[in-house]
Amino acid sequence: MIKTALEIAMERTKDLKVDTKALARTEARNAGKRLAGSYLADPAEFDFTKALATLTKDQKEEARAGAFEVLAARIQLPVMANPEQATELAALAAGFKCLNSASLGVNKIQSIFEELGGFLQQFQENARKLDENLRKQYAPRLKQKEQQLAMQTGRPVHLDPLQDPEFAAIYKQNASQLKAQYQQALDGVKGELAALCGLQLPQAD
Repeated sequence: MIKTALEIAMERTKDLKVDTKALARTEARNAGKRLAGSYLADPAEFDFTKALATLTKDQKEEARAGAFEVLAARIQLPVMANPEQATELAALAAGFKCLNSASLGVNKIQSIFEELGGFLQQFQENARKLDENLRKQYAPRLKQKEQQLAMQTGRPVHLDPLQDPEFAAIYKQNASQLKAQYQQALDGVKGELAALCGLQLPQAD
């Protein structure tokens, strides 16, 4: 008798067992992520501490890890100026304080976020200065290219430096180095917060 694909699949999976503990851990972690998401959606109204207290003893460890993951993901190097940065950082600080498990951890978390605001502003300022300096240094080279093209075309040419492959490569290299330096420091901040919350960040590959 020719077996159908479904019958073959059923035979192959009949002896497989569901890892109920792993499933429960995943569900608990996702529950924590949902709670953190609800909190960030409305920090002023959502009682994060009370919501965490409703979790069962078996759920709490993984749920706290899931909540931490969502909060930590919001700590990022800014792409542009953010007028709401102070408000957002204050909400994140309050959220991490709800997850704190260390002695005097609440005060330490507050100190971290007070410094973090200045750190993020410093990154933006340094990124702005880098952009300004690179454009200034490349200006003679760009002017030369514009003059060469003007001679070839018989009309004035104005080039956007970021559309120039040579400048774009230089810009990308320097901007990436700056970002990597600040990202390393930011990852250290996240590690410190994890320790205060009694959690361990996964190791990078």
